[in-house]
Amino acid sequence: MLQRRVGMRIREVREQSGMTQAELAERVHVSRSSVESWESGQSYPSIDSCVALSETFHLSTDYFFLPIPRKNVILDDLSEREKQMLLEMLAFFDEEKKGGRRLK
Repeated sequence: MLQRRVGMRIREVREQSGMTQAELAERVHVSRSSVESWESGQSYPSIDSCVALSETFHLSTDYFFLPIPRKNVILDDLSEREKQMLLEMLAFFDEEKKGGRRLK
């Protein structure tokens, strides 16, 4: 079950990125057959390959393994003011959630 989920997520992000299996293999320094094996749920990527996948797709390694994936948001292109505004929004929603209130 887990191998299948990992493989489906790898295939999903690869296809969304417009990469072939061969292109992904080159980016993460493995063979195309390794990528095919991951995507078909026949094997797991190594720890080094997981890190390379995460870096390639700007995702946390959790994305590939957890039942409910988490995505990273790259903030590098935002100004300090924009980052602060985003953090304030997240804090607001976190407080709403903790307080049990629902947003309308």
